[in-house]
Amino acid sequence: MGVGVLFLRRALAARPFQAPVAFATSRRLLRTSPPSRAFAKQLFLGKIEKKEVFPFPEVSQDELNEINQFVGPLEKFFTEEVDSERIDREGKIPNETLEKLKNLGLFGMQVPEEYGGLGLSNTMYARLGEIIGLDGSIAVTLAAHQAIGLKGIILAGNKEQKAKYLPRLASGEHIAAFCLTEPTSGSDAASIKTRATLSEDKKHYILNGSKVIWITNGGIANVFTVFAKTQVVDSDGSVKDKITALIVERDFGGVTNGKPEDKLGIRGSNSKYHSWSVRSREKRTCPRPPSETGWAGLILEPGSPCQAVFSSEGAWQCVSEALQVLGGSGYMRDYPYERLLRDSRILLIFEGTNEILRMYIALTGLQHAGRILTTRINELKRGNVTTVIETVSQRLRDSLSRTVDLGLTGKLGAVHPSVADSANKLEENVYYFGRTVETLLLRFGKTIVEEQMVLKRVANILINLYGMTAVLSRASRSIRVGLRNHDHEVLLANIFCAEAYYQNLFTLSQLDKYSPENLDEQIKKVSQQVLEKQAYICAHPLDRTS
Repeated sequence: MGVGVLFLRRALAARPFQAPVAFATSRRLLRTSPPSRAFAKQLFLGKIEKKEVFPFPEVSQDELNEINQFVGPLEKFFTEEVDSERIDREGKIPNETLEKLKNLGLFGMQVPEEYGGLGLSNTMYARLGEIIGLDGSIAVTLAAHQAIGLKGIILAGNKEQKAKYLPRLASGEHIAAFCLTEPTSGSDAASIKTRATLSEDKKHYILNGSKVIWITNGGIANVFTVFAKTQVVDSDGSVKDKITALIVERDFGGVTNGKPEDKLGIRGSNSKYHSWSVRSREKRTCPRPPSETGWAGLILEPGSPCQAVFSSEGAWQCVSEALQVLGGSGYMRDYPYERLLRDSRILLIFEGTNEILRMYIALTGLQHAGRILTTRINELKRGNVTTVIETVSQRLRDSLSRTVDLGLTGKLGAVHPSVADSANKLEENVYYFGRTVETLLLRFGKTIVEEQMVLKRVANILINLYGMTAVLSRASRSIRVGLRNHDHEVLLANIFCAEAYYQNLFTLSQLDKYSPENLDEQIKKVSQQVLEKQAYICAHPLDRTS
C-alpha cells in the first residue's frame, strides 16, 4: 500500500494530466449469482454448505476483458492524477478530481445500465475497489454515495422513484448520502428520535429531527436516504412506531447542516451535522418499511459483517506494521504511512463498530441455530431419556475420535490435496463449533443476548472459519488453473489455517464454563469494582499504608 502511494507521488511530478475516457454504456455484463445467506449460518449447526463456497467463483473471459477495460484507465487516473497528500492537507477533494470521477462513471458503478449506470457485477465492483482504495477519502465518498446512499432506491424503490433519481445519481450530477445516526443513537439504530408524520392530505411526510456528524457526503449531497420513526398500522390493526426510510431532496427546503468536521483521517471526505424540518414529497423509499422488504437482510446477513471485521482489522494491522518497519521515518509526514494509518482507523468504527458487528454476527447465527435446534434443546431440558442418551453417546464418540469428515477432502472433496490437512482442521473446528453452539443455547437459553464475552468469542470463531474457507477455496482454484506462484499461495493458506485452527481451539475451550481458560467471572468482578468506583482502583506502588 505504501509503495503504491510513493509511486503515485513520483508520477504526479513527472506526468501531465490526460482526460479520462468515459466507459461505453452499451455493455452487457454477465451477472454473478445472487449472494447466499446460508453458508455462515449453517456453520453454527456444524455444517459446511460446500456448494456456496466451492469452487472459487470464476470470471468468464468476456467479463475479464471488460474488467481490464476499466482497470487501465482507472489505475492511470489514480496513480497519475489523484493527489492524496493535497486532499489530506486541504481536507477536501478538489472539484476537478470529482469531475474526473464522474467522467469515469464511478458514481454509477452499481446503478443498473437502464438508469445510466455501469451496472457492474460484484466481481468487477470489487476489482475496481482495489484501485479506488488507494485514496481513503475518495473511496469513502463513492461508497457512501452508492453502497448505502442510493442503495435503498435500487433495492426497494418503485419504478417512478428509480426513474426520477437514479440517472442523475449515476452520472454524479446528484450525490447521495445515508442518514441514520443521531446525537443519542450511534450503532443503536432502534433508538433514533427523528420522526416523520403523515400530512393531513396523506400526500407527504413532515420530517423533523437531526442527524449527527457522521453523515458522509452531507455537505455535498442533493439526495438523502433518511431514517425516521413513523406510525405504521400492523397486521393486527394496531398502530406501532416503525423505522422507515424516506427520500429527501435538499431542494425540498428545511435541510440545514453545519460546517465540515475536522477528522483524524479520510479528511477529504465530507462529513456534516444535519437537522431536518422538511415536507418530504416522497412517501417512502419503498412501498413498505425496509424491515418488511428484506432490505436489512440483504445488507446484513452474517457473512457480510464477518468480511467487514476481518478486512478492517487486517488493514489496520498491515498499515501499522508497514509504519513500524520504517521506524522513525514512518512517523514523519514526509512519507504516506502516517496518513494511511489515520485513514484506516475509521474502518473499525463506521458502518457499525466492530464490537457491534461481532454481537450481530453471533446473535444472528445463534438465532438461526436456536430455531433449528429448539425441539432438541427442549427435550434435553425436560430430561427426555432418548434424547439425553443420544447426546451422551455422541459426546462419547466425539471424545474417542478426532476424525471429522464433512466432505472437503478425498476423491470427491472440494479442496485440492495440497491443502487437505488445512481442510481437515477446518472440518474439525466447524464440527465442534456446532456442538458448542448447542451447549451454549442449552445453558443460557434466551439470556445469551446478555452474555457479551460469550458472544464475542462465538463471533471470533465464526470469522476465523469464514476466513479459512475463503483461503482454501481460492488456493484450490489457483492450483487447478495453474496460476503463477500458486505454491506460495498454498503456503500462505496453510499457515493461516493452522493459526486460525489453534486460535479456535483455545476460544472453544474458553466457552466451556468449567475450563481453566474461562475467566469470565473474574473479569466481571474486576469490571464491577471499577464501575462502582468510576476509577482505576489499585493503589500506586509508591503509596504507603498509613
